[in-house]
Amino acid sequence: MSSAQKTILILGGGFGGIVAACRLHQALPREHRVILVERETDHVFAPSLLWLMIGERKQDAISRPIAALAKRGIEVVRGNIEKIDPAKRTVSVSGRELAGDYMIVALGAELAPELVPGLAAAGHNFYTPAGAESLREARFKINKGRIVVLVSAMPFKCPGAPNEAAMLLEYDCRRRGIRKEVSVDLYTAEPGPMPVAGQAVSAALRQMIESKGIGYHPNHTATAVDATARRITFANGANAEFDLLAYIPPHRVPQVVRDAGMCGETGWVPVDRETMATKFPGVFAIGDVTGIMLTSIGKPLPKAGVFAHYEAEVVAHNIVCAITGKGTQQRFSGDGECFLESGDGRAGFGGGNFYANPAPQITLKPPSIMMHLGKVLYEKYWLFRWF
Repeated sequence: MSSAQKTILILGGGFGGIVAACRLHQALPREHRVILVERETDHVFAPSLLWLMIGERKQDAISRPIAALAKRGIEVVRGNIEKIDPAKRTVSVSGRELAGDYMIVALGAELAPELVPGLAAAGHNFYTPAGAESLREARFKINKGRIVVLVSAMPFKCPGAPNEAAMLLEYDCRRRGIRKEVSVDLYTAEPGPMPVAGQAVSAALRQMIESKGIGYHPNHTATAVDATARRITFANGANAEFDLLAYIPPHRVPQVVRDAGMCGETGWVPVDRETMATKFPGVFAIGDVTGIMLTSIGKPLPKAGVFAHYEAEVVAHNIVCAITGKGTQQRFSGDGECFLESGDGRAGFGGGNFYANPAPQITLKPPSIMMHLGKVLYEKYWLFRWF
């Protein structure tokens, strides 16, 4: 074993963790170790949960076993992360301690429906495979009444997803012939859809939603849900009744990250917005676990898989440069994009630069069949490319 051997610990097997692990193993000489720590058995392609919830996908079609990464030469350690010591770059996993020369924290955001009393018992959390599947079955039980899509609190990951969910559920009602008997409403804690993208994009997306007869209700932060009365109470004093509830729960930093003292004033992990470096030497954080403020508009960078992916590329490249002494350091540019499913086999496409001054420069392409096919192809590409 070479005395120069380095070990890189990657915590989390989501978009960012997988990309970082694969890129590092591809670029580093074989004497170096790349260790990926993940508690789940499978990696789920999260954007396709929207298709799962309306019966257009099955779970095994959008997931792959994490253990499959071992064939790439990545050491996969499965287990619960019990403690992170960022100063020492060590982590305790199911009683086993691992130490690294570099550490990448890619643990994402923890979903916490319990923060809104009654929420979990009243509806379906379509941000999880189990919740998307239960919603898929529950939608057949409603032939009339009111479907509510709820963004319970800010911030949340995948900023386009609640808008897509509302439009896909509306489309599902039309294709099942019950649309005249069912209303669809979207209640959100946001001031408007995807507000960081700017007023023009937000207004265009809202028009896209409302043109389908979907009620859009911004600035509604949920405080409690009564599962028996099927009623949501909001911080602004309003109430909303439902017959079927599809919800996005509150998000927070995983407890183990909080306990490690890595969080800043926002409650998320502060990083250098170009290198993703934390205040701890050799420790980086990427993806939803981070809090990056867009100083030009005073709002945080949205939490989205595309950012985790691009940040992972930058961090992996820079670690390779540091270990090998070759190459030039890269910087995360703030670019990002996403598809926006609108139903009827169509999707829009939004993207641009979120670091631009004096404000993010984002454009939104209207829904088309080609963009929907693009999202389908990207799903296939992702699962093939990394597994």
